[in-house]
Amino acid sequence: MRSLQVLRWLPFVVMLGVAGLDLLAGELLVFLPLLTLGPAFASVSGGVRRTAAVGAVALAICLPMASYNGLLFTWENNLTIISIAGVTAASMLAARLRLLRERELASVRQVAETAQRVLLRPVPRRAGDLRVALSYTSAAAEAQIGGDLYEIVTTPHGVRLLIGDVQGKGLAAVETAAWVLGAFREAAYDEAGPADIGERLEASLARHLGGEQFVTAILAEVHETEMTLVNFGHPPPLLVLGDGGLVTAEPPELGLPLGLGSFDSSAIKSHRVPFGGGDRILFFTDGVIEARNAAGEFYPLAERARLLRHDDPQAALDALRADLVAHTGGPLLDDAAMLLLHRPG
Repeated sequence: MRSLQVLRWLPFVVMLGVAGLDLLAGELLVFLPLLTLGPAFASVSGGVRRTAAVGAVALAICLPMASYNGLLFTWENNLTIISIAGVTAASMLAARLRLLRERELASVRQVAETAQRVLLRPVPRRAGDLRVALSYTSAAAEAQIGGDLYEIVTTPHGVRLLIGDVQGKGLAAVETAAWVLGAFREAAYDEAGPADIGERLEASLARHLGGEQFVTAILAEVHETEMTLVNFGHPPPLLVLGDGGLVTAEPPELGLPLGLGSFDSSAIKSHRVPFGGGDRILFFTDGVIEARNAAGEFYPLAERARLLRHDDPQAALDALRADLVAHTGGPLLDDAAMLLLHRPG
């Protein structure tokens, strides 16, 4: 907001500065041609009418200044007036084209964000005996809607969840995320275990993806005292134990991302991690751990895991998200999704 105000006033500050320099320089030096900077800067943030008005102000400053210097009817001053009029006309055209481009980008982004909201339905705050918290931070890039995805369903087999990240951005990534989520929501109720769900997703994506496109993901199924995980090339979750310990749930063998299963004929492997009363587990996408600060340092998620010990899981996750944004000092370069599960003691 502050930068926008600076841009709005910049043309007038520049033109007043040019007039001041011209007065100080006297008749020896003429700075009036620099008044063309006014409408040029106005086209950066203003509309067509505002740019035209700034051009008119530039001409209104030029004529009395030229008269003061005794140059009103000279060829040099006529050329300056023509320059101001020409730059103003070009700046008005540039402003119009910029506004059209901004409207087009806003429309594309709105469509993509709407599609993504339809796909990423609100997760339940409770699933079985678990308390669930969610944080989703979208990258601030023009029409670059990410492909982060997540879902939690309560099935006859227990609570099952999916978190993943589609390669690429934009509408193509949203479309792929739709395929993955649709296949998961169907398979989660039918298949016997997470590994079987993974095979179902792999078969579905094999019909949809082309070339070397892929989706990193984690499938999980919650049991009474533990959790079954299947990792498809995704950052492993952090397990915050009730006794204060912190464990990274690394798989014994990292699997290939979904969509690349044809490169490895071995069976999809699952592993189990403890998940008892008082424990919490944080699933996240790579936009969290790859977020950098001004010095180029990655976000130290393991060091900040102490923020997850707040009694309220959603408040804990909100605090972690605020710390992540503070670390980067600005908008994230990639979408960041975090899913926190808490089993009360």
